[in-house]
Parts: sequence; structure tokens; C-alpha cells
Amino acid sequence: MKNILITGASRGIGKSIAYYFASKGFNVVGTARSDFEFMDDDFKGTFTPLKLDVTDRDSIKEAFSLLKKKELLPDILVNNAGITADQLFLRMKDDDWDNVLNINLTGTFNITKMFIKQMVKNRSGKIINISSVSGLMGNAGQVNYSSSKAALSGF
Repeated sequence: MKNILITGASRGIGKSIAYYFASKGFNVVGTARSDFEFMDDDFKGTFTPLKLDVTDRDSIKEAFSLLKKKELLPDILVNNAGITADQLFLRMKDDDWDNVLNINLTGTFNITKMFIKQMVKNRSGKIINISSVSGLMGNAGQVNYSSSKAALSGF
């Protein structure tokens, strides 16, 4: 059975991705910054919810060790964790810029850096980065979000 790690899996797109892969028989490890649960009644795969902040590199190292011990290192990594903090540019706070870029872009870097080594060692693996149409064309009030998602295309 293959393993998949999905960041930002407690709701929305990440949760839908998790249920899709579980229905295909994958072991699904889903992460979120807060505690959460999956409903795993009718799926062939298994779910493992994991509290993880993609901006905390020590936390990511601990998660790697835990998943390695449980033989759940991912064959597929989905970088989906993301936030918005919309505001017109003239009113945007520095913290809103920093937080969105740290989670949406640097979080992808942090997670990928930790897990890609094992994929290279295994000569196998896939990495999927979830972006947004806002990264292609921007949106009013979303300079931070659009910038972070555009950067993922370059990543």
C-alpha cells in the first residue's frame, strides 16, 4: 500500500484530496496546525491525522521521525497548506505579508526539503504543489496570497 502526506488536510481541498486517495487504498497522513480527525468508515486506506505547523522546522523533523518509525514516509507529497489574509495593499500589515508567505511558500520549502531526500534515495516519489489561479493573475486585496502562489509556480 502506498503512502501519501497531505499538508492542510483538515478541511477544504486538502480534506477532499485525503478522502480521494483513501478511497484508492492509500495510507493517508494529513496534517493541520490544530487537532482534527478523519471519518474513515468506508475507505480501503487508512487515515493518520497529524498536528504539524509547516513553518516549524523542528516539528517537521519530529514528524519525519514518527512517520519513518511507523513506515508511513510518503510516496506522494501534496503541499496544500495555505492561508489568506486579504487586505488592500495600502492597508496590509507586515505580519499579514509575512504569515502568508511563510505558510504558503516557505512551508512548502520546509516540508519538501525534509521529505524529498527519502524519495531521491528510493528513486521514486511524486510532489504536488497546490497553487491558485490567483498566482497567475493576482486579485485585488490579495498581493500576499497571489505572490505566494505565483512563487509556487517557480518553485
